[in-house]
Amino acid sequence: MPHRSRFAGLAALALASAVAAGYGLTVAGSAGAETRAAAPPVQTFGRTTLGGADPSVIKVGDRYVSAKTADGGIVVRSATTLEGIATAPRKKVWSDTGKLGDVWAPEIVHHEGRYRIYFTAGRSSAHRMYHISSTQPDTGYSAHTKVQLPGDQWAIDGAPFTFQGQRWFVWSGWSGAAGANEQNLYIARMTSPTTTTGGRFVISQPRESWERTVGNPFINEAPQPIVDPNGQLHVVYSANGSWSSRYCLADLRLRAGGNPTNVWDWYKSNGCLFGSHAPNMRTGWHPTTQVDGPGQNTFVLDHGDVTASPPSGNRFPIMYHGVAKGTPYSWSARYWYTGTAVWWGKTTYRRANVPGATTDTGYSLKFFE
Repeated sequence: MPHRSRFAGLAALALASAVAAGYGLTVAGSAGAETRAAAPPVQTFGRTTLGGADPSVIKVGDRYVSAKTADGGIVVRSATTLEGIATAPRKKVWSDTGKLGDVWAPEIVHHEGRYRIYFTAGRSSAHRMYHISSTQPDTGYSAHTKVQLPGDQWAIDGAPFTFQGQRWFVWSGWSGAAGANEQNLYIARMTSPTTTTGGRFVISQPRESWERTVGNPFINEAPQPIVDPNGQLHVVYSANGSWSSRYCLADLRLRAGGNPTNVWDWYKSNGCLFGSHAPNMRTGWHPTTQVDGPGQNTFVLDHGDVTASPPSGNRFPIMYHGVAKGTPYSWSARYWYTGTAVWWGKTTYRRANVPGATTDTGYSLKFFE
């Protein structure tokens, strides 16, 4: 079963309702329903009042703009502060009138003068990536168009970006048409906002021991590209199952001068960089103290452009989802959190028994609640 399968029986709904009751939330029985705090806005460290998963936020001018699933569709919020996203009015910009199925993880960018939202929709093995766009952040979006990915296989969590003048698309998928025990990360070149050219290339598989503490399937998902101060491309991703508190963020770094389609030019962070399970953390990186299972992050970039990535030396904002420590871990208990990250220099990633160089040194990331 894919990692986001909705176990929609009465017992699961009862559990969700019980958890929600403890937080003053509203819970709907359909997939894509949104949770909002009923109480006045209150923040506990970085926890916002917005319940749910998979944050995506960009900054355009003096506004922060977010996309989120809700009520079987997609809603957009905008605010003058990142924290203000949680209580900003929501405007529904797309509804699943075509009955595609589950709607997951919208990713918003602003490219070529248009707001573009990429999202996953479908049922079971039919999950694919779709695209809508508008010149305005919260109105006037086009009808959905399927993103034409190589091989037309199961695909979720897609994100477009430009690196060294080439437009790319990175996503999580299966190796074949049927469900597998692994979700891999893939990349392909783009020729338009909804088409790719050439093949799809695997850049990461969940083969490290710290990525396999939660299985069936083993997970690499939610890729978030960003370019470091040296100009090297990174893809931060979520590892382990989202149904577990061992969910965490890890990093892929493309070696200087490397080819994004060559898996051996990518180096992995040798452990979680942001997580709550101490044994899975990279040496020198510490587990979270306030939240369990942090994952599905968004770098709050200007227009969502990875070439506008923050400089080294200063913390920069992120959002992620997680579950407050002391709360039973479940999908329905997730909130959006604000946090920060900083580029961490002179960090060596190592691998063994594979082609090419066994080490690569450059920037990594440290994350803070």
